[in-house]
Amino acid sequence: MDSPVPDDHSPDPAPFSEAEAQQVRTLWGGLGLPGLIDVHTHFMPRPVMDKVWAYFDSAGPLIGREWPITYRADEDVRVAALQAFGVRAYSSLVYPHKPDMAEWLNGWAADFAAHHPDCLHTATFYPEESATAYVSQSIQRGARVFKCHIQVGAFSPLEPLLDGVWSQIADAQVPVIIHCGSGPAPGKYTGPEPIAALLERFPSLPLIVAHMGMPEYAEFLALAERFENVRLDTTMSFTDFSEDGAPFPARLRPQLAELGRKILFGSDFPNIPYPYTHALDAVARLDLGDDWLRRVLYTNAAELFGVAPSV
Repeated sequence: MDSPVPDDHSPDPAPFSEAEAQQVRTLWGGLGLPGLIDVHTHFMPRPVMDKVWAYFDSAGPLIGREWPITYRADEDVRVAALQAFGVRAYSSLVYPHKPDMAEWLNGWAADFAAHHPDCLHTATFYPEESATAYVSQSIQRGARVFKCHIQVGAFSPLEPLLDGVWSQIADAQVPVIIHCGSGPAPGKYTGPEPIAALLERFPSLPLIVAHMGMPEYAEFLALAERFENVRLDTTMSFTDFSEDGAPFPARLRPQLAELGRKILFGSDFPNIPYPYTHALDAVARLDLGDDWLRRVLYTNAAELFGVAPSV
């Protein structure tokens, strides 16, 4: 992930249209919602985002397939896109892939949230000696969500250096969006078993399993049934792109419906290989009812993160 972005992939100054924005607003407006809450979006320091985009462009081993970035654009354009879509709250999911990186990312994310009131103050961590201290500092400074990327970070959530991190997060009840499923490509520490073991030790951990735990959907849904503070986000799930390689089993739809209060909408914006409207349509076409859809697109996250109603 250290190669520069190729010259032929410079940011597009206008990656979304008013017509697309209107489509998004029509969907949530038709449900009587005040907007959307997208818990899984990425804003990062520009050098880091460039390297992430370069990795996607190269179809690296954690990707394994062609993956065009639909919303490749400067930061202010991407923020404007979410505002035009009517996204009332979103995250800036930063994540380290090596030591001595997380604390710097946390400083950047705190500053980004301070300048973008709709962004949930995001923080992250990595198994290192300093993790307990900087996670404590992030909590004290008002972090509202953490990002943990087991796949990219290539570390076990059971790493002893994280014991102090998990205990603080459990006490503070700051949700953690955790990429722990084995999609799009398995990692040494991905899968439901390490997370089940982690929850045995810290049963009150407020985890949001990214991508519905793809492709281990059944196992992660079972953990959400078993542990009160385990939720899942819809990020990239149910889309044509993901259904092609890791389809969500039809037999799990009744369970998905029953767990409606624990499912949160996420998109992976801007790093998605299709329009934002498709992420929404993919969730809507599950046909689990308007009440379920309202909870997933807005209400669940509004309650979890204390997003105030529209004035």
